Amino acid sequence: MMATMPAAPLPLGYNTYCLRSLRWPDARHLGFAAEQKLDAIFLQDSLDPRAADPAHWKEVGETAERLGLHLETGGSGLLPRTAEGLDTSIATLRRNIERAAAMGSRYVRGLLASNRASLPTTVEQSVEWALKILRSVRQDLSGRGMKVIIEVHKDLQAWELRQVIEAAGTDVTGVYLDTGNPVFVLEHPMTTFETLWPYVQSVHLRDSAIYMHPKGVAVQWVPLGEGIFDFKTFVAAVAEKCPNVHVYNKPITGRPPEVIPYLDPNHWKSYPGARAAELARFLDWARTGRPYEGHVVIEDLANRQTPPQFLEAVQFQQRDHVLRGLDYAKKELGLGRRWRAA
Repeated sequence: MMATMPAAPLPLGYNTYCLRSLRWPDARHLGFAAEQKLDAIFLQDSLDPRAADPAHWKEVGETAERLGLHLETGGSGLLPRTAEGLDTSIATLRRNIERAAAMGSRYVRGLLASNRASLPTTVEQSVEWALKILRSVRQDLSGRGMKVIIEVHKDLQAWELRQVIEAAGTDVTGVYLDTGNPVFVLEHPMTTFETLWPYVQSVHLRDSAIYMHPKGVAVQWVPLGEGIFDFKTFVAAVAEKCPNVHVYNKPITGRPPEVIPYLDPNHWKSYPGARAAELARFLDWARTGRPYEGHVVIEDLANRQTPPQFLEAVQFQQRDHVLRGLDYAKKELGLGRRWRAA
């Protein structure tokens, strides 16, 4: 059945991390979003030289308002490496809440860990630490009408993240849904959405090339619309279930394929509660994929900085992939409002 496009287009923005190699200050990102006639901007991992200055936070919020841009922002990892670091993590989250509030963002982005292997302890203990951190800032959030939105990352499967959100309190906690991360925990992004949609506050679109490999499944992030995911069906579902969210283009490309060795029994030691039906759905989908055939400059080299000789090509590629993704989001997915009036 053909997906039904939303009657009222969902507002469109872009995630600033996608242009990280350009090292733009925050004002340049805001200007770029306005130039592209976008509705929103997600300011992630700011590289602005004044990023830690509270006066700058207020300026960013005022600029976004003047340009008519909805702004969302936040921090990064919530979990410390050891239990002794919990107080520091709480203090960092409190500062991120202050920063977001000063910029006019209702949400504070966070994530648990970069991937499953990076969780500081067992999954169960990591969840307990996350709950302690989130419960410690409840007053800071509720007093401002804000939420911490936890990014769907490479750490938890959707059913596990749902338990965290519900235990922390859905009045102050929500979901930042990134469609490119579930594949790293062998989960179809539609499974992720179907599990978490009641709590989704922000949606970030990232496409993947996925295909079978002798050791398991290979995954590579690619420009929006050039991978395996059916974004038309996904966007229609988001419009139906989450009509108030803003949707962000978030291509993070230039990384080599990564093999997820699900055929190795050791891979499953950290997934004691994995659900067979969800894995089967993912594998059925992966079998329809193939390697990416487009041209790409590999920028993320293991344990190495991007060579200076590559930098100009990487900068061109990141900007090109953002623009290609925005064009696809507007023309093929029917996203965005402001550009239609141009």
